[in-house]
Amino acid sequence: MDFELTDDQVTIRKAVAELAGTFDDRYWMEKDRAHEFPTEFYDTLASGGWLGVTTPEEYGGHGLGITEASIILEEVSRSGGGMNAASSIHMSIFGMHPVILHGSQELKQRTLPRIVDGSLHVCFGVTEPGAGLDTTKITTFAKRVGDSYIVNGRKVWISKAQESEKILLLTRTTTFSDSAKKTDGMTLFLTDLDRAHVDIRPIAKMGRNAVSSNELFIDDLRIPVEDRVGEEGQGFRYILDGLNPERMLIAAEALGLGRVALDTAVRYGNEREVFGRPIGMNQGLQFPLADSLARLDAAELMLRKATWLYDQGRPCGREANTAKYLCADAGFEAADRALQTHGGMGYSEEYNVARYFREARLLKIAPLPQEMVLNYLGSHVLGLPRSY
Repeated sequence: MDFELTDDQVTIRKAVAELAGTFDDRYWMEKDRAHEFPTEFYDTLASGGWLGVTTPEEYGGHGLGITEASIILEEVSRSGGGMNAASSIHMSIFGMHPVILHGSQELKQRTLPRIVDGSLHVCFGVTEPGAGLDTTKITTFAKRVGDSYIVNGRKVWISKAQESEKILLLTRTTTFSDSAKKTDGMTLFLTDLDRAHVDIRPIAKMGRNAVSSNELFIDDLRIPVEDRVGEEGQGFRYILDGLNPERMLIAAEALGLGRVALDTAVRYGNEREVFGRPIGMNQGLQFPLADSLARLDAAELMLRKATWLYDQGRPCGREANTAKYLCADAGFEAADRALQTHGGMGYSEEYNVARYFREARLLKIAPLPQEMVLNYLGSHVLGLPRSY
């Protein structure tokens, strides 16, 4: 087993860390407080070519793997940008995978180069209020009318909808009751987010406020058939291709947040003196931080195994889910301990650990909660009866 990154991967890590490091904690705090999209950061990453890391070279990208994408997002998060930074570019880096694999040549030529250069923002529209994690129960419906589809429905928790020109939208084209299998009858589109037919309403939330989360009300949105991804009725199968990589990238973002939180706590533990000694000398503070270091290191190994398996074209569902579970837990625990190390000042906004805490907590929920990971491992890996 070789645990060393390649020379190219080391170069990517250093370059992204340097670039992301030019945006300090003050920048991210101000963006978060103002609920303002980090345009300067996004444009800088786009100018550096990092948005196209996994996009094939024929569309202007680099054609690299999920390992490289995970390194980029880990460093972006670790820079102090956390989820505000990672979520601003996450969809551009890997969200177009279903389009790359299943979209028409015309659709790919029309959209992918603009995603790579950063001029095209795209959001992902799957989740619905009445369906939640049970994607088969979505009711947003696309009715075929000639060479177009007319779409009506509702989506929720759609990140970046306010900034996005297009949406990767999952709909039903056959109702659940009329489908032979519950996963049949869903169709995927990459189409314009026409504000005349889509009402976008932001959701107030506890953190990651530089990147909005939104509810969408879709009323007679017309989609040309050219915007359909692949075949009608196969949309659910297409989005499955991106689930394991998404979990790996979320794991990388959690890992980065945990690392920066731990670094901040260690620095404070060395500098802050109480009763004539650095507080980091006290084992009551030192041991929890050392424990978090060990847990982050262990979680990283599972993430590296998961991305390696995926890039080798091998099954990785077990490893992808486990990496998401371990990194989310370790990242949040590190953020919580960093806040505790700072005492009362941790609850203030001065040292940024409160922001890390809020954003790290999200990763135990999104893109699926820890409990659903355990459901997967219990039924698909251990062979226990399915509980849902």
